[in-house]
Amino acid sequence: MSTLPARAQVVIVGGGVIGCSIAYHLTKLGVHDVLLLEKHNLTAGTTWHAAGLITSAGFHDETSLWMCRYSRDLYARLEEETGHSTGFRAVGHLSVATTPERMETLVRERDFQVGFGVPNQIVDPKEIAELWPLANVDDLVGGAYVADEGRADPVGVATAMAKGAKMGGATIEEGVRVTGFLMDGRRVTGVTTDRGDIEADTVILSAGLWTRQLARKAGVDIPLQAAEHYYLLTEPMAGVHRDLPIIEDLDCYGYFREEGGGMLVGLFEPVAAGWHPEGAPDDFAFGTIPPDWDRMTPHLERAMARIPSLSEAGVRTFFCGPESFTADIAPMVGPVPEVDGLWVAAGLNSVGIILGGGVGNMVASWLVDGVCPFDNAGYTIERAVPHQNTQRFRSERIVEQLGVLFGDGGYPTFHQHTARDIRRTPLHHVWADKGAHFADSAGWEFVEWFYPPGEPVREIPWTWGRGFWSPWVADEHRVIREAVGAIDMTLMSKFLVQGPGAAAILDRLSANAVAGPVGGVVYTQWCNERGGIEADLTVTRLADDQFMVIVSDISHRRVERMLRDEHREGEFATVTDMTSAYCLLTIQGPRSRELLQRVSPDDLSEEAFPYLTTQEIEIGYSRIRALRVTYVGELGFELLIPSDQAQSVWETLEAAGSDLGFRPVGLAAMHGLRLEKAYRDYGVDIDVTDTPVSAGLSFAVAWDKPTEFRGKEALEKLRADRTSRLVPLRVDDSTPLLHGSEPVHKDGRRVGHLQVGGFGHTLGTSVGLATVDNADGVTADWLASGGFEVVVNGTAYPATVQFAPFYDPERARVRG
Repeated sequence: MSTLPARAQVVIVGGGVIGCSIAYHLTKLGVHDVLLLEKHNLTAGTTWHAAGLITSAGFHDETSLWMCRYSRDLYARLEEETGHSTGFRAVGHLSVATTPERMETLVRERDFQVGFGVPNQIVDPKEIAELWPLANVDDLVGGAYVADEGRADPVGVATAMAKGAKMGGATIEEGVRVTGFLMDGRRVTGVTTDRGDIEADTVILSAGLWTRQLARKAGVDIPLQAAEHYYLLTEPMAGVHRDLPIIEDLDCYGYFREEGGGMLVGLFEPVAAGWHPEGAPDDFAFGTIPPDWDRMTPHLERAMARIPSLSEAGVRTFFCGPESFTADIAPMVGPVPEVDGLWVAAGLNSVGIILGGGVGNMVASWLVDGVCPFDNAGYTIERAVPHQNTQRFRSERIVEQLGVLFGDGGYPTFHQHTARDIRRTPLHHVWADKGAHFADSAGWEFVEWFYPPGEPVREIPWTWGRGFWSPWVADEHRVIREAVGAIDMTLMSKFLVQGPGAAAILDRLSANAVAGPVGGVVYTQWCNERGGIEADLTVTRLADDQFMVIVSDISHRRVERMLRDEHREGEFATVTDMTSAYCLLTIQGPRSRELLQRVSPDDLSEEAFPYLTTQEIEIGYSRIRALRVTYVGELGFELLIPSDQAQSVWETLEAAGSDLGFRPVGLAAMHGLRLEKAYRDYGVDIDVTDTPVSAGLSFAVAWDKPTEFRGKEALEKLRADRTSRLVPLRVDDSTPLLHGSEPVHKDGRRVGHLQVGGFGHTLGTSVGLATVDNADGVTADWLASGGFEVVVNGTAYPATVQFAPFYDPERARVRG
């Protein structure tokens, strides 16, 4: 038995594909003092039984697509570097569709991916039959084929990276069980093991199934739950050979590839079974789970119908092993906000081999540079919330996650169905009584739209097109544009920052000047040292030493951490999470002032209560905090109502506004409203890879303020860079619907893609925000020269692109 080092710069816990990848990539970046600890043997958890598919299918965001393509390229060259084979073979990957809706998903993915060099081509049933002669194609609409993707040996991939890591100076120790952490306040300083303590600057948990349990020992919630995952292995079959492409049939939740001359039939059934919600057994290694034939036979029969000859094949084994899933089918990656020095890379949702190289690259680069090089909004562990780590939540949510991964979650109308109704706003029951259709974000139930009175509740179809609810959303849209409506935005995170150091701390964090007069509301970004946007929010000065920070729900944990980290020695300020203390009701529309003036004795005129200011006002029995702001481009007020008085305030408003057309409005309408005004949404159309300059938000940067705010030096250097911009785009045709990721062409050449899209009911056409690039500069003249098209479901439509919003560019309506 070797002697463990007493210290390492980086300790990685877990020797699966992710841990090995991180170790490999750290050494490539010059970090050689890396110690990887595996309690059993490398790959003993999940990696050893992975199917080894290498595909970009299902990915239509830049980060995930880059990760899977990078992984593919890495696995193709690792043998040359290390002498150890990854088993990668580019046999091709084929996705098939049995419905027009699924086919549109494949076409939209193809449209996006080809712009990043993926040789994705659409194929018809005849071509599918030629690629896969054993497949039944009678019910197929078509498919998508990527010739340079295929399969790899999971154990080979992990061990090749482990060998590369050791060649780069890393140490790998097997048979070492991590039992806890060394802590100094809120900083992890090492790990405790069954063979002694090891100090470390950074500890990275990549322990797969065991990451959740291990993180709890540091007081951290990483919501992961294992599920049973099945595949059938047959005896050798006629017509099956090692050069057959991988085939995935998302509508039957099955995938197929050759294995030993027979067939591997993998299943991602829509109703799955969790595994050990109380915690994965500590001694489970290279283990299997007894298969549940009764439960799985119907799913297996449905999948096998795609390959009729499977019914005659002999069964070699029906394998079942555990895979770890997250609450939203995206990995948990990055530094833990509450514990300095502790990182996580886990919850790969059965795509650990596909994304393994990319995740290792991301974590290593992020750790070394201090800044994530990719859009991490969908990956960062900051998006997780504690209730998702309860046993009941995990037990209920895991049931649908395999099916969500395998295509159910690929539609814009999809929302999770299990473990719902947990975080409810104070007016939730009011909206439910009024026919609300709810969706969820970070566990919050929010209104998407309302059924008209008397309309029965219907099942929401998975579609890219217009739904039965579209006219109702249009009506709600018009309420805001023409009259007055209320939108419940309680899910927004709210922090009270107060104390003698509050102003200085916030001004250093904020690109804009937030330490202005009391009563001011300031829109700003918080950036990293490279100028990348870490948060997009408002700061309201309530008193000389008191501020309210309001930010989107997905940024909650990040903003808390940034506030904590910005404290300097000798400064005093406190941060109080006020999110649940207030119902945030935003009253918007040209008649919003008229409505509020009916129920308040305070002067709400433009002169007395100007735009971007705040006041305490009376509404009925209550005194509340009102902010003159808008996210829809109309005259409006955000009301911070004490939660215990929300019902009373709503009743007062509703009684006073019946003749004004006042009614509640859902966030589906708000989406179209804000896009008509080109308002940004963090985590959707802007992220850490954007700067205020590239995102078109330079107006929110106080370039001349004396405070050296975070990222100022980098932004000064980028200020004149016009090569890439986020700009409003409008389709010059009312037919197509934009959702995001659609390619943008100019004069027949790809110049960018949509970050977000929706339908603008005032404009009468789809509108969105697109990132466009031009080496000679994205200028007003270049945009005005025309020739733009947007590709929607395989068809190019003329489009107009400009810097100004398409609705009320003069901003006259926000002032009433």
